[in-house]
Amino acid sequence: MNNQFKKKIDEEIELREVEEQEEQKPEEPEGSIMIFLRKFFNDGVVSKEVATEMLPFLIFICLLVMIYIGNSHMAETNIRKIDKLNKEVTELGWEYKSLKADLMYRSKLTEVAKKVDTLGIKELIEPPKKIVVNR
Repeated sequence: MNNQFKKKIDEEIELREVEEQEEQKPEEPEGSIMIFLRKFFNDGVVSKEVATEMLPFLIFICLLVMIYIGNSHMAETNIRKIDKLNKEVTELGWEYKSLKADLMYRSKLTEVAKKVDTLGIKELIEPPKKIVVNR
């Protein structure tokens, strides 16, 4: 009986040592993933027949992804065009306002009188006379 207790104690000590060694080993995530994938594909979970049956679906998914990527590129180009046009509209608005202010300034009576003075036309001092025709 004495030997049985000694064997149990030795086994427990060995288990503790193995557990300590396992705790000290850093697990490699890439290694465990590779092991999982090997078991997944080699143990018959995904066979060649199932893979060939799923091929049309995978092609369809790839087509949808390509359409999605193309759509996002088109949306980005449209957004860039819209931003460019908005900038152009604001610049044209500023130009319109400045030209309008310049026209209002040039159409003042005093400014017109200065321009016409070089032609020899002078401003009226008397109010215009009204001509009445009797029938």
